[in-house]
Formats: sequence, C-alpha cells, structure tokens
Amino acid sequence: MEREHYIVDGLANENMKTQVKNALEKIEGVHQVCVDLARESVEVIYNNPATEQDIRNCIENTGHHVRQG
Repeated sequence: MEREHYIVDGLANENMKTQVKNALEKIEGVHQVCVDLARESVEVIYNNPATEQDIRNCIENTGHHVRQG
C-alpha cells in the first residue's frame, strides 16, 4: 500500500470535502481517503492501478489546487 498526503487549497466546507472524497474513491485502487478541512489536507491510501498522478489529477479536476504535503 502507498500513502500520499496533499495540501489542497480551497477546502472550505463539507460540500467540497464530500466532492473531493467521492471523486477520489472512484479511482480503482484507492482504499481510503481522509480529508481534514481544518488543515486543508487530503491523505490517500492506495495501491495499483492507482498512481500518485491519478490522485493529483483527480483532486485538481474538482477545481482545487494541490500543494505537495
């Protein structure tokens, strides 16, 4: 299992949290998604076929900017 941590700009409310979490959970290979609104962070536990780039692209496709965590 791989674990990635991201700082995500603009995670301001529960709707955005749910949107990001639901989008990430649709990626094949993603096992767990933890979104912390207070720290604007997202932690993803995954394995193949999911990749770090897939996860980053998915977050950015929800309209948020990712800073490396």
